[in-house]
Amino acid sequence: MKTSYLALVVMGSCVTAMGPLALCAQAEANVPAGSGATVYGVLDAGVVAERGCAANCASTKVSAGVASGSRLGVQGREALGNDVAAVYTLEAGVQNDTGQSEEGRLFGRQAYVGLDSRLGALTLGRQYNLQYQALSEVADPFKGGMAGSAGNLAGYGVKRYDNTVKYVSPALRGVSAAAIYSFGESPYSRARNRAYGATLGYSAGAVNVSVSHQRKNNLIEAEGTVPAIDMSARNTLIAANLDLGLATAFAAVGVNKGYGSSPWDPSNAYSSLALSMSSSDSRDTLLGVSVPVGGFNLLASYVRKDDRDLSNRDANQVAVGLTYSLSKRSDFYASYAKIHNKNGARYTVGNASDGGRGDAAFNLGFRHGF
Repeated sequence: MKTSYLALVVMGSCVTAMGPLALCAQAEANVPAGSGATVYGVLDAGVVAERGCAANCASTKVSAGVASGSRLGVQGREALGNDVAAVYTLEAGVQNDTGQSEEGRLFGRQAYVGLDSRLGALTLGRQYNLQYQALSEVADPFKGGMAGSAGNLAGYGVKRYDNTVKYVSPALRGVSAAAIYSFGESPYSRARNRAYGATLGYSAGAVNVSVSHQRKNNLIEAEGTVPAIDMSARNTLIAANLDLGLATAFAAVGVNKGYGSSPWDPSNAYSSLALSMSSSDSRDTLLGVSVPVGGFNLLASYVRKDDRDLSNRDANQVAVGLTYSLSKRSDFYASYAKIHNKNGARYTVGNASDGGRGDAAFNLGFRHGF
């Protein structure tokens, strides 16, 4: 790639509508011919009020990336001939409430390179987990953000894999497929931390359906424990949405196996409890709706975690929210969610960038894409 650093900085970029906001990779006016590079980003900040914390927490605070993770990225493609193109993405997470990087990584959101052709796209690097994409992009009216995020209860909590090979097929009569393999790269075993999964989808007209499965081998090194804690996970998800004209209906059913198969946050204030109280066998159910009214988009969802372990630590989440579009690039949002935990379950209300600390939360914020 012969694009200069100056060209990357000054070139234009844009945002189009896909849900509330989405990135648009069409700005090439100031880029040398054939490079097709784009700088893009999202800045999102909101007030988060949490209640029902198991430990001391900031009950009201300013947070970044509430509805969508704040980011700064560069992506592009270069035509190589014979309908083949080199593609790449470098995407850094930004905590714009403090100016720090997300997850302590330079490009913690995405970092991959690969080839795209009529036969599909093959990419290598840090990339999204397919099961998470199906949950957030197909089944969740909140798109994995705000207090109503379905990921508070449903599916596998890890959004991205390192050391990953990913293939995405072209759509043929609405049918598409994808597969992913993440090398564990452990000095002790090739299988120790590896992950793999696949998705089969159909999208045509008003119907959007996907079936996904992922497996992650995850042994946590814990001082004083022999052997290490096994937080491996197997997750299968059927996700769908249906455009009814006046509203869009959302639904999902999931099956989860393994102690790491349900959402847990090792960085939260009671991570040891989360580890000891995680479910090894559960079923997820999601029902949701989004209703556009003028510039508003009204959102609601219900998520149930049915724990099949003897402890029967079930949980239910009810969420409502709205967004208001000021333009294709900017919107306001508000949401509220409440989780009812049973029999010692400790699921928390988070958002796009934070796992949360309490069983209820209210969000009010503003988001802009560029």
